[in-house]
Amino acid sequence: MSSSSASLVRIATRESPLALWQAHYVAGEIRRTSPDVTVELVPLSTSGDRDRISTLSSMGGQGVFTREIQRAVLTEIADLAVHSLKDLPTEPTAGLLLAGVPKRASRFDALVLPAGTTGTLEQLKQAARVGTSSPRRQAQLLRFRPDLQLLEVRGNVDTRLAKLDQGDYDAIILAAAGLERLGLGSRASQMLMPPVMFPAVGQAALGIECRSSDIRCQELLKRFSDPGTGAEVLAERSCLATLRAGCHAPVGVLTRQAGSLLHLEAVVLSLDGRQFWKAEVSGSSEHSAAVGAQAAQQLLDQGATVGG
Repeated sequence: MSSSSASLVRIATRESPLALWQAHYVAGEIRRTSPDVTVELVPLSTSGDRDRISTLSSMGGQGVFTREIQRAVLTEIADLAVHSLKDLPTEPTAGLLLAGVPKRASRFDALVLPAGTTGTLEQLKQAARVGTSSPRRQAQLLRFRPDLQLLEVRGNVDTRLAKLDQGDYDAIILAAAGLERLGLGSRASQMLMPPVMFPAVGQAALGIECRSSDIRCQELLKRFSDPGTGAEVLAERSCLATLRAGCHAPVGVLTRQAGSLLHLEAVVLSLDGRQFWKAEVSGSSEHSAAVGAQAAQQLLDQGATVGG
């Protein structure tokens, strides 16, 4: 990199409001911890953003929101790629390194009802129409309320809320962190937590990739990465990888830390919610990948079938 561009960092990001919030957040953290660095955003449109009709699974599932962003870094159009970590496949991308994981936000899902109404999942009417495109959420909802009609809902957060408020759905499920980051936390009618709803792997955490050869950016990202969140998501992603499951599979996890110990609960469900497997493992945070792999092996030993 030439001396004239040595202090410039370019961040590739999706163009949705939430993705832009995340990129601006990372830019702010870089400016805070490395005030001599100039940061620019490189907004890009991904196939997942352009096609808001097809289901995510029909579009390839894994990587539908990340591939174009990663390509921009590999081709040196940008230096960093900011992802919602739950969307980032566990299989490493050649030439890239997951080098930054800031402190995560609230990791739970939220039940969202039409504007001006309140209620809980238990109080939804019989056969209520619930919008979510996530097999993980769908399977857990059906386990708890088999009567629900689960419908696909795509688009950014504002689009989904508009569809809800105009009567297309009786409720939708969104990540609490996304609502809070967009200043829409008041739209959450109920937080959905275990044992009813286990979060996705990496939910509410950001993952920042750079080129594996880019030592400068790796050092910049270390300055505001959170070791605790890093240990949690490493365990969660190790569990998912050992299960050989994609990031849109019906797999839920909950990690908790107590001192140097990391406790991980992992669940796998059949798509209809009728089959359910669970594992719990505790171990050293320093060996969090092994904790995740051990939980996955317990699930596999029980006969868990991902996506069955």
